[in-house]
Amino acid sequence: MGLSRLAALHGVATSYSPSPDVTVSVPDDTVIAVLAALGVDAGTPEDVRRSLVAAESRSRLLPPTVVVWAGEPLPPALTALPPGSTVTVEPEPAGGPPAPATSWKVPEAASSWKLPGVAEAAPDPAEFPPGWTQPPYGVHRVHVRAPDHHEATATLVVAPARVPQPPERTHGFLVQLYSLLSARSWGMGDLGDLADLAAWAGRTLGSGFIQVNPLHAAVPGKPTDPSPYRPSSRRFPDPVHLHVESVPEYGHVHDRATLDDLRQDAAALSEAVLNKGALIDRDAVWELKRQALELIAQVPLTPGRRAAYCDFLAEQGQALEDHALWCALAEVHGPDWHGWPEPLRDPRSPGTARARSELLDRVDLHCRLAWLTATQLADAQRAAEDAGMEVGIVHDLAVGVHPAGADTWAQQDAFAHGMSVGAPPDAFNARGQDWGLPPWRPDALAATGYAAFRGLLRGLLAHAGALRIDHVMGLFRLWWVPEGRPPTDGTYVTYDAEAMLAVLVLEAHRAGSAVVGEDLGTVEPGVREALARRGVLGTSVLWFERDWDGDGRPLAPEKWRRDCLATATTHDLPSTAARLTGDHVTLRHRLGLLTRPLEEELTEDVTGTAEWLALLARLRMLPEGDGNEEAAVRAVHRFLRATPARMTGVWLPDTVGDRRPQNLPGTWDQYPNWRLPIADPEGHPVTLEEIAASPRLHRLMEVLRPAKARTAPPGERPA
Repeated sequence: MGLSRLAALHGVATSYSPSPDVTVSVPDDTVIAVLAALGVDAGTPEDVRRSLVAAESRSRLLPPTVVVWAGEPLPPALTALPPGSTVTVEPEPAGGPPAPATSWKVPEAASSWKLPGVAEAAPDPAEFPPGWTQPPYGVHRVHVRAPDHHEATATLVVAPARVPQPPERTHGFLVQLYSLLSARSWGMGDLGDLADLAAWAGRTLGSGFIQVNPLHAAVPGKPTDPSPYRPSSRRFPDPVHLHVESVPEYGHVHDRATLDDLRQDAAALSEAVLNKGALIDRDAVWELKRQALELIAQVPLTPGRRAAYCDFLAEQGQALEDHALWCALAEVHGPDWHGWPEPLRDPRSPGTARARSELLDRVDLHCRLAWLTATQLADAQRAAEDAGMEVGIVHDLAVGVHPAGADTWAQQDAFAHGMSVGAPPDAFNARGQDWGLPPWRPDALAATGYAAFRGLLRGLLAHAGALRIDHVMGLFRLWWVPEGRPPTDGTYVTYDAEAMLAVLVLEAHRAGSAVVGEDLGTVEPGVREALARRGVLGTSVLWFERDWDGDGRPLAPEKWRRDCLATATTHDLPSTAARLTGDHVTLRHRLGLLTRPLEEELTEDVTGTAEWLALLARLRMLPEGDGNEEAAVRAVHRFLRATPARMTGVWLPDTVGDRRPQNLPGTWDQYPNWRLPIADPEGHPVTLEEIAASPRLHRLMEVLRPAKARTAPPGERPA
């Protein structure tokens, strides 16, 4: 009982339910290991007793972080304060002269008092404390002094009730950016290609958004992990995505011969991918771009460009300096900081400070690359907006970071060392999953007012029309797996979802960005409702939308939820053509991934697909007798458009009939995950220019695009 009580006090589960009628106990040694990662000693019964006494005797007037939602009742953390307590709020600096702190007394009827500046509806400027001339959304400091002289200081997050919403109905493309090569790409898709795709889709098709894979900085290596979901840093983008020729200093490089040679080598890389069956080679692309960017960095910035760069450095502050220093140190000592000389493993040590001085030029280069990448991200969003997109670029936030990368080095106190994020056993994977990503410590986040999360979101949202959050359930709880143990020996650790959501809503409000949560798979009861209350859209994938509470058959379009991004597939699932033809089952069979006989898997797959096609036929979305695969793909998207979903996403490879998944979960070397260009049904790669001219694409998009944007496919007359 003592261990269970101690675990509960720290948000560590001692059991979990993989299904409503099943409860599984977590091994005690797992609970002890997780508590140790949270700084709680539970190794022996005496340790448990001692830690339990310490935890239960720790009394605070306030928790480390307090959340206030505009227009909603104050939280118990404030209403339960002793009457007569003095409450002082120090407003968050807003860029101008600091606003004075405001103090007041908690009245006797504590449950009815209001926090000045937060009205029941739209804030009234007359209610603001002195110095607060706008709604006090922000992250402030609150200090309480009780009548008995007890004191407490906490972070106060004041957030609007909901994130900004996308338009009532819009459609757009989902694309893995690296896979989108144009005639000018250097061996993989880049931010120039993204801007061009957005400009074309917005103007020609009336599309409202382009959703891309995470563009986070990767951990360099030989080879570099190609997965965009195991980055070195989620805070800063990877300069491999730069379109080199768009950097203003490119035209002023003196060594034109070397630059021309690099361009020719890049053209050869693209030629190999597009016409010779080569895979996308991220490392080879980066080697060429690195050399070109080092030449570009030798060109002095103009006064205006220098001023913009200095502003960027000031805005990013310590976070960018740490990231750039990690990149510079990784060039010298390798990409895993755990193996660096011991003084360099601490970002604040005197040895690291000396290394910073010695590597100043390389640190500045990596800072400049971050600036150039941020600039092109802004250009892509601007191109989308100029093309009339209501949302624009939808960026993707990975669920975690690589254990050897820049974020874990710079923010060591924020991560639970010796732990990895994953998923428990379920009906689809009896062994569970270990994703190899160290989790944030919920206690460290709360103690710092969620500073790391705030900085991460602010950086990602700076140039985003919306943000997709991978495994959004991680705002509530994550499955922690102790190092060296199977995923079945993990347990759930809860986070302060109220605080995490408040920070998310606040930063999205500041950026004017919508938020989409990837809520597929096992979802804890109440999570979807909590997300919907805050305006976070869900994700609905056609093949999974069934009447699970009834007959299990495909869910009729009118029964789908409205506040979601509706799609036919994702980067981790088969393309729609492969799903319709059963190609995805035979692929998994060839790779030895099936857990049941091939015929059994094929029968189940064919049955499930036939149910969907029958529904499409009954709804007159699939023309009678038109059983070809392209017509079925159009029917699937016609169905998506018939749902009330606010956002409809089209997997860009689906528009040209690509049958190959970009990622096949459960594989590593057996399949070229994250390295395939977009291709036609025969597997021949197609460029952005060919995609834009594809009659098949235009026939598909005719199903989705608004009438005002409809134009005839190339070579055809308008009807």
